[in-house]
Amino acid sequence: MKKSLLFLSITSALLISGCARVSVQPPVAERIPHSIEAHGDVRVDNYYWMRLTDEQKNAPEPDEQTRKVLDYLNSENEYKTAVLKHTEDLRETLFGELTGRIKKDDSTVPYLDNGYYYYTRFTEGREYPTYFRKKAEEGAAEELLLDVNQLAEGQTYCQVSGVSVSPDNKTLAYAIDLVSRRLYTIHFKDLATGQTLDEKIVNTAGYGVWAADSRTLFYVVRDPQTLRSFRVMNYELGGNGQSKVVYTEEDETFSVSVSRTQSRKYILLSSSQTLSNEVRIIDAAKPEAGFRLLEPRSENHEYRADHLNGFFYIRTNSGGATNFRLVRTPEEKTAMSNWQDVIPHRSDVLLQGWELFNNHLVVSERINGLNNLRIIQLDKDTDHYIDFGEPAYTAGININLDPSSNLFRYSYSSLTTPNSVIEYNMETREKRVLKEDEVLGGFDKNNYQSERFWAGASDGTMIPVSLVYRKGFEKNGRAPLLLYAYGSYGSSTDASFRSNIISLLDRGFVYAIAHVRGGSEMGTKWYEDGKLLKKINTFTDFNDCARFLISQNYTSPENLFAMGGSAGGLLMGAIVNMAPGLYRGVVAAVPFVDVVTTMLDATIPLTTFEWDEWGDPREKEYYDYMLSYSPYDQVEAMDYPNILVTTGFWDSQVQYWEPAKWVAKLREMKTDDNILVMDCNMTTGHGGASGRFERLKSTALEYAFILDLAGIRK
Repeated sequence: MKKSLLFLSITSALLISGCARVSVQPPVAERIPHSIEAHGDVRVDNYYWMRLTDEQKNAPEPDEQTRKVLDYLNSENEYKTAVLKHTEDLRETLFGELTGRIKKDDSTVPYLDNGYYYYTRFTEGREYPTYFRKKAEEGAAEELLLDVNQLAEGQTYCQVSGVSVSPDNKTLAYAIDLVSRRLYTIHFKDLATGQTLDEKIVNTAGYGVWAADSRTLFYVVRDPQTLRSFRVMNYELGGNGQSKVVYTEEDETFSVSVSRTQSRKYILLSSSQTLSNEVRIIDAAKPEAGFRLLEPRSENHEYRADHLNGFFYIRTNSGGATNFRLVRTPEEKTAMSNWQDVIPHRSDVLLQGWELFNNHLVVSERINGLNNLRIIQLDKDTDHYIDFGEPAYTAGININLDPSSNLFRYSYSSLTTPNSVIEYNMETREKRVLKEDEVLGGFDKNNYQSERFWAGASDGTMIPVSLVYRKGFEKNGRAPLLLYAYGSYGSSTDASFRSNIISLLDRGFVYAIAHVRGGSEMGTKWYEDGKLLKKINTFTDFNDCARFLISQNYTSPENLFAMGGSAGGLLMGAIVNMAPGLYRGVVAAVPFVDVVTTMLDATIPLTTFEWDEWGDPREKEYYDYMLSYSPYDQVEAMDYPNILVTTGFWDSQVQYWEPAKWVAKLREMKTDDNILVMDCNMTTGHGGASGRFERLKSTALEYAFILDLAGIRK
């Protein structure tokens, strides 16, 4: 494609003395003023033109604007390649390390479901998993369900989800996305013949739930423009190829989902937004009967349900239970007036989830920022907690499909312990490790040390921090440190194992996680204190954790690096505006940085049902507050740290133009000579590449960027 004259050409210049880095001229984006008015305030966006519609992106022939945008993105990629060319050998070394730790031939732990053991397998030289099953009888032959590698042949992207076998064990349903837009097509496979059927369903959320008749599949439709999951339909296999509308969610701030209960007697239709939920239920044996309401939605009432042995169990925040309580009610009397406490509300314990068994109830609770698994023996009314024996870790409920069992499976890992699946006997309290991920490349968890402590925020709040380093580390303030956080949507960032960071730890880095407000590490209030009109707490918490690490001689501003993605990328954009001198380098992955403009536009995917997270800027109070921290709007003429920005052209969650515009404006405004580069993957979306090895190329790029700035080039 011929380069547009609107951008300066990229030309090699002078080798900097004593360094392999090449100085090049960055692309300069054309400035075309575009006014956006709200509440009498006019903002001028010089780079609004970078926004393309889906129709433009998918058109057989690009129009003039599309060519101009593609020229700019390609120029940025070429500039990035030129600026970071001297790190190619390091990136290759890192990529070899990252892939070298992954066991090439590996399988998941089989789980029993309806007479079959199910598992997935990776094989050497292949990017994608293969799905298998085997009858639960001695000598049974292995049956191939689905080879994703075959589906991915000739594709630049391939994501499979919602792999589900019908109750009669005869038909496989699966969903595939070949664009990275998170619009999935559901396909069906006859497991007796191995043939994929001609029937398919487009524009879905990527999964379906079978009714008991093994013919009816309930699924969710996504709006192709906004990507909101707004409608539930059912499809009769072998019928006329037409689906029936089951439910349409008219409120644009809600999205819908379907699931099945532990008892498998009911299918649940959930309609949800940030602050409210509503659940409908249908007898799985009577898919034509229609759904009935479990409890009508009401403002600020969040609840979700499961069913076993004649009762619905409901996690609810009703009655002022801000950290949630667990109730139960007879299946034919679901109104709230019938709800009886099973686990009452506690102000210091966040009730996260639960698993139903005939004789036991397992509850996932968050206490002092850590996951805990509580085992309640129903017939004896006794309980105990599983002991994990490490200061910082994560543990969660795994696959448990048999409610009659006394064996409970959970997942466990820490910053030093690889991901594990453990079977726990709830009667004898015996543990059996079914699998601990094998980490190749000479890894020995005894070589690493983790810590957990509390950093004081500027308002006196104590913020949990988890970190890990290789033993022998000295706290002298000279070590490089990478600080990571997310801090939005109530999503907690736990101290789980990350094999990739070994490449940093073995080169002398400390890796730290700041458990900032906006997650739920310390309960619901922790989330509420980092959203809406308190969102800035997320950013100041991160900077305060960084200052604490410096004060404790773990690192220094010359050696401190920060990383975050998506909403964590917004965090990165905010911290560099607020405290640019605190960091040597920053990696902002798929960053949500143009907050106000995006939240004003209801046509952009995910906007409408995120107003309860960020605020609705159509209201002036929220508009003014969001504008005060929006990274794109707050770029100033000042020195910024070295920054690497990543994005995907097909990103459906944070559109590529947000980071692209941000980079262009930073180039226009910043007063330093530090590195600013953008890597725009032209074939992927929000999650990056779909292959298990291919995606690690992005990690190698990010790590090479950081290591090079730290003066580590091998």
